[in-house]
Amino acid sequence: MRYAHSFRIKMPFALLLAATPRLLTLSPVDVAVIALYFAMVIGIGFYLKRFTTTGEDFFLAGRDMTAWIAGLSFVAANLGSLELMGWAAAAYQYGILATHWYWIGAIPAMLFLGIVMMPFYYISKTHSVPGYLQLRFGEPSRALSAVTFGVMTVLMSGINMYSMALVMKVILGWDIHFSIWVSSLTVAAYVFLGGLLSAIFNEVLQFMLIWLGGLVVSIVGLIETGGWNGMVARIHHNFPGQDFTHLWSGLGHFAGNPMGIHWTGIVFGLGGVIAFGYWTTDFLVVQRVLSARDLRSAEMAPIIGAGFKMMVPFIVILPGLLALAVLPEHLVGEAQAVATGAHSYNEVLPLMLARYCGPGLLGLGITALIAGFMSGMAGNVSAFATVWTYDIYRAFVRKDAEDSHYLSVGRWCTVLGVLVSIGAAYLVMQFLSIMDYVQALFSFFIAPLFGTVILGMLWPRATNAGGFWGLLAGTVSSVCMWIWVKLDPSALAYIALSPRARDMAENMYRALWSWIICMVVTVVVSLATQPRPREELAGLVYGCTKLPETAALPLYKRPAFWATVVAVALVALNLLFW
Repeated sequence: MRYAHSFRIKMPFALLLAATPRLLTLSPVDVAVIALYFAMVIGIGFYLKRFTTTGEDFFLAGRDMTAWIAGLSFVAANLGSLELMGWAAAAYQYGILATHWYWIGAIPAMLFLGIVMMPFYYISKTHSVPGYLQLRFGEPSRALSAVTFGVMTVLMSGINMYSMALVMKVILGWDIHFSIWVSSLTVAAYVFLGGLLSAIFNEVLQFMLIWLGGLVVSIVGLIETGGWNGMVARIHHNFPGQDFTHLWSGLGHFAGNPMGIHWTGIVFGLGGVIAFGYWTTDFLVVQRVLSARDLRSAEMAPIIGAGFKMMVPFIVILPGLLALAVLPEHLVGEAQAVATGAHSYNEVLPLMLARYCGPGLLGLGITALIAGFMSGMAGNVSAFATVWTYDIYRAFVRKDAEDSHYLSVGRWCTVLGVLVSIGAAYLVMQFLSIMDYVQALFSFFIAPLFGTVILGMLWPRATNAGGFWGLLAGTVSSVCMWIWVKLDPSALAYIALSPRARDMAENMYRALWSWIICMVVTVVVSLATQPRPREELAGLVYGCTKLPETAALPLYKRPAFWATVVAVALVALNLLFW
């Protein structure tokens, strides 16, 4: 998932780019495969423009997507540049522990979204998560969440753009400015033409390409190492005394695993707060589910997405593990790589592509990377256009315009979002560590937002004032904790419960603390202020809403049944790799 990756760049980018030679050279066949991909995504945008004539079409794909299309798009919008490159690097650094961000750090939250939260998002007919907060807590909460989400989304899009340009520079020697502008203008074109509808169909195409490209490395790598057991034996030989191949057995204490994290940070910080916050309140992914054609499809989409999400480690984490087994030299951190000329963690995936892919297959692998980058950018840009148009422009600038006006605003917001994202991409060049920055963004905004939304849905007594002040307190406290550790590194022992904790662990615990603060402030302020009448909360809160019955449906058509199947598979996988 895109939060809390370990794809870290610690040196000034100009120095990194100057010091890193290209890793791969494309054949004419590879170039043709990449060119065909760009032509296809633009063609899809032009074709779908004819079906995008209203604001509902542009912002929510006409609410006409099947559960399968919405579910695949739900997962694909998350498969951005940091996902592909970042978690392959994280798997090399931390071993199979990186899989937690896909399993306990995603699946329970996705199932919870489908079964518990989607009825309220969908029944309320909101266009966005900030839109739900407006219905539940009023305009101040909507404004706060819309502005913070808009800023975060554009900055994340810029990071996706720059990450792609950086990777293409390092892998292929492409000019970094060329990569930024070509990728961003392509995304702007197909989202401008077809809105969310175009983004969804391209994301499904990109999802297929990512799987085709990723499977080549995983399958050929397992053949070379002699299967899973052979790979594990090689890893133990290459890294004696380090446990890179167990999910849970080394999490009993902070020093027992490569990440320096305790199981409480994984379960409560990652699985309990950040994952639920991201998958249930980040409009980037929730927007895809809101495009479903009916409530049952909206409930099934995250469940279908969870099934596919469980398999993603086999094309993202597994290449990193294979690299631990087969690469002849040990990879190092970015600073050491620049100083010594060695390969860094961040080059794991391109090194594995170079090892296993010949002409044609290499073009497919690079196309899969580009597809992932563009999927992440498109998701951010389309979400930004929706939130800006409905939750900022329509709410505070022009409330009563015709639908065609908002459609036009949404299209031009797409262009604006891309241009601001390009500026953010160039801004990112000035930072020493983009992933510290990315992780901070999500702990600032996502964790407290989840606290506000979940209390709003489950507790009728939560008041408008409680929702606003809880969200503000959670966000501000997270920023203050981050600043505290930056100014006084010894504060890490208080925030992350151990002076040995690394950045990944710090983010888990900071998110947990900010969520707790948000919840406590919301409850205290709500108990001190007047609640809304229960009849006003119909369609927004459990206990005040009559939900559709599913008892008459056959068992195989009930979302709860398939959620149970996915949950059982998740438990089995965790036990298998314990």
